[in-house]
Amino acid sequence: MILVTGATGTIGSHLVTELAEAGVAFRALVRSEAKGAALGHPFVVGDFDDGESLRAALAGADRLFLCGGGAVPVADGEPQPMIRQEKAAIDEARAAGVHYVVKVSAWRPVPGAPLSVGAHAEIERHLAGSGLAWATLQPTGFMQNFAPDGAIEGAYGPGRVAYVDAADIAACAAALLTAPEPREGTFALTGPEALTHAEIAARLGVPFRDLPPETAAAALRARGLPAGFVTDLLTLYAGMAAGEMAEVTPTVRELTGRAPRSFDDFLAPAG
Repeated sequence: MILVTGATGTIGSHLVTELAEAGVAFRALVRSEAKGAALGHPFVVGDFDDGESLRAALAGADRLFLCGGGAVPVADGEPQPMIRQEKAAIDEARAAGVHYVVKVSAWRPVPGAPLSVGAHAEIERHLAGSGLAWATLQPTGFMQNFAPDGAIEGAYGPGRVAYVDAADIAACAAALLTAPEPREGTFALTGPEALTHAEIAARLGVPFRDLPPETAAAALRARGLPAGFVTDLLTLYAGMAAGEMAEVTPTVRELTGRAPRSFDDFLAPAG
């Protein structure tokens, strides 16, 4: 039986549909009865910060889909809460007898990197040392982050990004979680093409404004974000602008047997 965390999120909502359609036994971890009822699948209410609820959710599970929250503004020098939360989930999984964990990570996580990139690296290291069989999914950004109802603006520069559809990430997770034997390792997930943000805006039919880093930083600070958090965000944007997320991998096809969805596929009307 599989425990799916983050079950109502961008990836998890697709994953529970995949598992249900395949007839695989699973339960979803949700944070409220209302969210569980809306999901329409077996669920248990719990929280990463509540060890007792985690233990109850993991009872009888032998596989765990680990998908937690992202980086949040914290005081300078404070660790990201996601590190504590996901480490606790891994420890509880080991104690509960889970033998395989599939974790959603970040693109090419590096220890000491800003925000979730560095946090995921620390969590991955903990998972690798847990004694559990494990796999990590390392997607680029999600196509779902874009909406056709507003401008795209930021310090994106000319860098290309091979954005991936969250449904494809879920399909990769389903393939790993339902395989007869655990397949271990890191899996870098991308869409089939790397696009600039100007090209993405053109496909969405919305304006694109490439902001100088100083302008983007001022806009973020004006939204109330702490200076340190803004600095970290701009560091990640600089890497994106330099092309650090332009690689296209064959991993989605290798895991699922089909090509990843293109941005045009993603934007096409359903049906």
